[in-house]
Order: sequence, then structure tokens, then C-alpha cells
Amino acid sequence: MPFIDVRGLVKTYSTPAGPLPVLADLDLTVEPGQMIAVVGASGVGKSTLLHVLGGLDGFDSGTVKIGETDIGLLTDEGRVRFRNRHVGFVFQFHHLLPEFTALENVEMPLRIAGERADTRETQARGLLGRVGLTERAVHRPGMLSGGEQQRVAVARALVARPALLLADEPTGNLEEHTATEMHVLLRDMHREHGLTSIIATHNSALAAACDSVLRLEGGKLRQVG
Repeated sequence: MPFIDVRGLVKTYSTPAGPLPVLADLDLTVEPGQMIAVVGASGVGKSTLLHVLGGLDGFDSGTVKIGETDIGLLTDEGRVRFRNRHVGFVFQFHHLLPEFTALENVEMPLRIAGERADTRETQARGLLGRVGLTERAVHRPGMLSGGEQQRVAVARALVARPALLLADEPTGNLEEHTATEMHVLLRDMHREHGLTSIIATHNSALAAACDSVLRLEGGKLRQVG
């Protein structure tokens, strides 16, 4: 049974010039444990697709099922709960809260979920250690390098133990060497945490490291290679 099953997905934005179709009768099937790359030109809809899959954005028609959850049937509150419990997001920009330390940023999803303070700290410290930032736990984002900030973002995405990881250009703001390290980290975390992962990327090396590469073009996905 697929972990992600999307059928006939349509998403259109309203603009001053009229409706702008982004996703047009799109189908997607992802098996549990797969790591999929989605490539395509800027503005083609890769981010929109990830936002729909993760319950950040609605859609016009079609069905989107993640595991046993039909996203289209959820209320706004239900989508919030679904995201917090089952989905980890990593974006091109880390979106860390500047007034909080690295540890506090990683803890945030557990704080929102109402976890106990000792549980939050234990899980957050464990993940910071896994991404190589044990000594940076009390540092705020402004004291970290770009690569370190993104590692904190990865730890935050995984602290609630989601089943689905969605990464939107996770190496887009990193220089080449740091981007390569991020490739390795994402692949390792995918395997260690038993994730199903979808990564939108322009980075050919990161795409090539995935199990399958799909190109988004004309509102639809097609297999590459």
C-alpha cells in the first residue's frame, strides 16, 4: 500500500490577471521508505506540491492521502495536528526563531504538542548531537553558520518523530562543500528514522542520491531516467 497516494490533484492560484493553474491533474505514488527528488524550473510549483502534501496549503480538487489520512477531509485544526505529529519540514531558509537557542528551536514542535519539558530536552539534545551540534545547543541562530543553522532545522524537523520528511531546496543557500555535507546528513537521517522523504531541489547531486527523480512540468510529474 503506498504511503503517499495522490490522484488528480488540481491547484490554481487567483491573480489580478486571472486564474493561474499550478498543479493540473497531478498523480503521485510513493512507497513507504522511499526518498524521492522533485526537480523542475523555478516557479513551476514544487513548493506548492510540498505544501499541499504537508497540509500547509489547500487544493481545488483531487485526493491526497498520506498513510491512512485523507488530507482533503481534514479541518484546518485537523491539518495543524497532522502536520505537527506526522510531517517534518526543512525549507531553503531555516526559519529558526532568532530569540531562542538552538536547543529551544529544536524543542519547539514538542512544546507545541504539549510534551513534558524533560522529554523535550532529551529528544532535542539527542538530535542536536546526531547532527554534530552538541556544543552549539545554547547558541542562538545568529551565532551559527549557514550550515549549522540548516542542521538545527533538520533536527527540529525530526524531533517529533514524523513519518514524512518534506524538504524544499534544503541546500539552496549553502556553498558547495556544506551542501554536500547536508546531502549526506539528509540521506542518513532518512534511513535512520525510517522516513518517507520528498525533496524539491535544483541540486543534481542531491537528486541523484535519491531513489527516484520526478520532474514537475506543466502541472504534472514525470519520471526522469
